[in-house]
Amino acid sequence: MKWAIIVHGGAHTIPDAKIEPHKVGCLRAVDAGAALLEKGASSLEAVEAAILILEDDPVFNAGFGSMLNADGEAEMDAAIMEGKHLGAGAVAAIQGVRHPITVARRLLKTDTVLLSGDGAHRFAVDQNLELCRPEEMIHEEQVAEWRAHRAKHGSDTVGCVALDAHGNFAAGTSTGGLMHKPKGRIGDSPLIGLGLYADNAAGGCALTGDGESIMRMALAHRIIDSLLHGADADQAAEEAIAVMAHRVGGEAGCIVLDRQGRVGFAHNADHLAHAYRTAEMKSGIASVKKL
Repeated sequence: MKWAIIVHGGAHTIPDAKIEPHKVGCLRAVDAGAALLEKGASSLEAVEAAILILEDDPVFNAGFGSMLNADGEAEMDAAIMEGKHLGAGAVAAIQGVRHPITVARRLLKTDTVLLSGDGAHRFAVDQNLELCRPEEMIHEEQVAEWRAHRAKHGSDTVGCVALDAHGNFAAGTSTGGLMHKPKGRIGDSPLIGLGLYADNAAGGCALTGDGESIMRMALAHRIIDSLLHGADADQAAEEAIAVMAHRVGGEAGCIVLDRQGRVGFAHNADHLAHAYRTAEMKSGIASVKKL
């Protein structure tokens, strides 16, 4: 089986000055995951490695640089899923951890899929994962934007889907959510079957965009169902975004890998920052794809 990996850095309007940083960041993330896949590592390892890069990059709305809620706090969501046993772990509205995706992955070793708020933080403490003061995850650019624009806005998420040489899929997401969101608001990103899914029988996908619209459509489930019924990665991606726009409105983007390792992506926002690489490629390709 040949490996493949794709990442995204959000579907939204990206200012000209930030297009290149988005491309560079996505390429760094996909390179980190691809380096592991080339050595025979698992898709789970590759997904976590890629998202760690994105969580550390303040260009993206995940980890350090997360958007701030109505109280000016960084509340973060993340999830990861593997397609062999359908194992999943997710955290929501977590604060005071350096890497939400790592906390989510550690939940794969438990019987719990989703933890939120203080419970998620307590789990990270019990697992000796990297902690920090909540304010350490706040970047000055987000503070300036929070002060300048009091309305709820934003639709960024980061995500990754990988297929390893053993035929196993994994998918992951991480986000700070909406700027000025109500405290405790949870979007699609940590919700299995809505913001992400991985199933060795079909493929994997990760979503980004207007979380409430994505949730109403159970969009990740729709993509996986399309793959199971014979659609390729591009077809499944395009159909899901088109149906969501028609039925409930909103902007979104998705990245998809199918059983043949084919890459697919689609969006109806102005831009979709993404990068991908397959075993046949000598280097990754990054793009901020315009609508």
